[in-house]
Amino acid sequence: MLLITLLCASSVSTAADNHVPTLQGDRFKKLVPFDPTAQFIIGATFNFPSLETPAEEIFENDFQVLTPGNAFKQTAVHPRPGVWGWKKADAMVEYAKEHGYTMRLHAPISPQCSAWAEEDHRRPEELLKNLEEYVAGLCDRYKSEKHIRWVDVVNETITREGEWFGPKPGVGKWQNPWTQIGFDESHPLRPPIYIKRTFEIASKHGPHLKLLFNQHGGMEKPMWDRAKKTVDYLRDAEVQINGVGWQAHVSAGWEKIPGNMQSLDRLIRWTHARDLEFHVTENTVWMDDPRTGTQEAQAATFRALVSKLAEHSKRGVVVWNVWQLCDSHIQRPQKKGTMFDDAFQAKLSYYAVQEVLRRYSATGKE
Repeated sequence: MLLITLLCASSVSTAADNHVPTLQGDRFKKLVPFDPTAQFIIGATFNFPSLETPAEEIFENDFQVLTPGNAFKQTAVHPRPGVWGWKKADAMVEYAKEHGYTMRLHAPISPQCSAWAEEDHRRPEELLKNLEEYVAGLCDRYKSEKHIRWVDVVNETITREGEWFGPKPGVGKWQNPWTQIGFDESHPLRPPIYIKRTFEIASKHGPHLKLLFNQHGGMEKPMWDRAKKTVDYLRDAEVQINGVGWQAHVSAGWEKIPGNMQSLDRLIRWTHARDLEFHVTENTVWMDDPRTGTQEAQAATFRALVSKLAEHSKRGVVVWNVWQLCDSHIQRPQKKGTMFDDAFQAKLSYYAVQEVLRRYSATGKE
């Protein structure tokens, strides 16, 4: 059945620049419709500039849970003290409300902070105040918007080597200045103070929100060991935390690398054992290796990841969020990491995921 479905992809007419192609089979949201009580939830990301493009139509046809890209990050809404820019963020909140979509705010304290925060002369007191006003300001602004369900609270706190991700000299580099606020020296883990403080503020000012600890990278053991200890630290301190997120930016063939799928399986089990949700918050599958980066290989990797999530929905909440809906809309377009090409033509990956969702819909499990 999968082979037949995949072959259908080649018969779909090529999309014109302003039109979404007619796709074969049921759309994603028909197969796995959003339900607040569901244990398997699917969603997608598209940015404010993608409104009134075919990406919007793809989203409307396939998804009901929206993550509006980077519209809510500090760089966008609070570039420096006393300055706020809500135009794009407000527009996406209203858009989702009008269309009946549920939202996740990708609005973490993270390396994607303002240039003001990155400046080398900032004092810890300044950084803490800036952090607090951003998180409180954002949560206060949207606390009455019940269609906003989740928020990424912190992001990319730990390096792949298992160290706290910190600052670098200068501005404009990939860095995390927030560790300069200090560390909790009373705990053996010495976690940066900003992590716990950010969760505390989000919980106070956004009481209806589900709060996520989001992490990048692959399945590097030192990184995830420290991430798990950080989550347990927050839970021991009775700080609200509702889920763990993984930014699954992987290359085609990732699932074939020994240990990757086993490590992912253990991570999801660990998360559910603590009654936390597990989110794949940003899924792309890069076609960046000419030897393995084929459409077939990309489809197999998407299939493996979504199948693993579907499998674990029997034990707890899992969320799959694909990052962007067209290759030309993503940060690295040359890597062709999405399910639709530059002309919004569905690739084999779309039909591979469709088959997983069809089987899940028919049986309640992968």
